[in-house]
Amino acid sequence: MIAKELISKTIDSLRTSDTGEETITMMSIYHVKHLPIVNNEQLLGLISEEEILGKDMKEAIGSYRLSMIKPYVQKNDHLFEVMKIMAQYKLSVIPVVDEDNIYLGLITQEDLISYFAVSFSFAEAGSIIVIETDKINYSLSEISRIVEGEGATILASFLTRMSDSTKVQITIKTNQMSVGRIVATLERFDYHIHGAFTEDDYENILKDRYDSLMSYLNV
Repeated sequence: MIAKELISKTIDSLRTSDTGEETITMMSIYHVKHLPIVNNEQLLGLISEEEILGKDMKEAIGSYRLSMIKPYVQKNDHLFEVMKIMAQYKLSVIPVVDEDNIYLGLITQEDLISYFAVSFSFAEAGSIIVIETDKINYSLSEISRIVEGEGATILASFLTRMSDSTKVQITIKTNQMSVGRIVATLERFDYHIHGAFTEDDYENILKDRYDSLMSYLNV
């Protein structure tokens, strides 16, 4: 997946003539805290909610003294590059430009989470198991063998490095709703089970894994 395939079809950019009040309204409608300012298809930069609050809301944003940070991604940049830059600047949206630096649109954090959910099989029926082990003992092939030995299949996996620790967490998504036997077998192989979750818990687990990935890409 590349940046141009994730561009939002609903959120417009700002003009320097838009007022602070209009900008805050747009951010509220779209549930974002940043929006790009564009002039004649050229990206001028991003304005944040924080920069507007406290100023004269009836004035045009072009009259404000702004930091005008200019993070962006190229249209053919990979999904992970998009996530890395959003994490680096702590953005709710990221502008996308072409090879001539013409503004094409933006990608929202919600767009990324939605794609992350589908591409990593979180939408498939099943269950999630979070395993904790020492880094030196980590072996996905062994975990797969244990899970498959219980008649299940791993649909997706995600590794989280735990800060200030010698341990890692491995989040796996299996195609079985019942996890009792899998958990018991993993524990017999000295794996610590940090948590086991069924379909009702997917949304919170997905957000946690997404946040972990964004933090890792920002390291």
